[in-house]
Amino acid sequence: MLEGIIRESIDKKATKALRKDGFLIANIYGKGVENINAAFKSNEFIKAMRNKTSLAFPVKVNGVEYKVVIQDYQKHPVTSILLHVDLRIVLDGVVSKYLIPVKTEGTPIGIKNKGILINSKKRLLVKCAGENLPDSFNLDVSNLDVGDAILVRDIKVPANVTIMDTDRVAVTGVIKAK
Repeated sequence: MLEGIIRESIDKKATKALRKDGFLIANIYGKGVENINAAFKSNEFIKAMRNKTSLAFPVKVNGVEYKVVIQDYQKHPVTSILLHVDLRIVLDGVVSKYLIPVKTEGTPIGIKNKGILINSKKRLLVKCAGENLPDSFNLDVSNLDVGDAILVRDIKVPANVTIMDTDRVAVTGVIKAK
């Protein structure tokens, strides 16, 4: 489990000192929960993200365990080092909005017919309770030919989960190469 510390001071000087010591600055928040200014060892955080098996993962800060999802992150524009991450607490029984990743499976038929697979939506906004949170939407694109697309309304959604995006928006499709 990923363990972090609470930051006592949130000013610029303290933040720079933590980053110099190899820490990643994080904010943890949720509905009805007071915001937590935390810091994690940067290398440990990256290892935990690569090895996680579900969208929500546990973190421990100051002896208290939270189940969180990554809401947003910031990278350095030149070096691409993680600078900051926003973690959102997943509360069971509380309906909230989450961004769920979209994964494609298979090779489209249209690739052989000089087409290109375009993923126009990498994540979909859903509204659900914490216990119903899906890990990802897996789309089979092996039947897509040039000019075909998978729309939001074509995605199979688990029970008690609502997709907030418009149903006529294309998630992925095959277009003709120029």
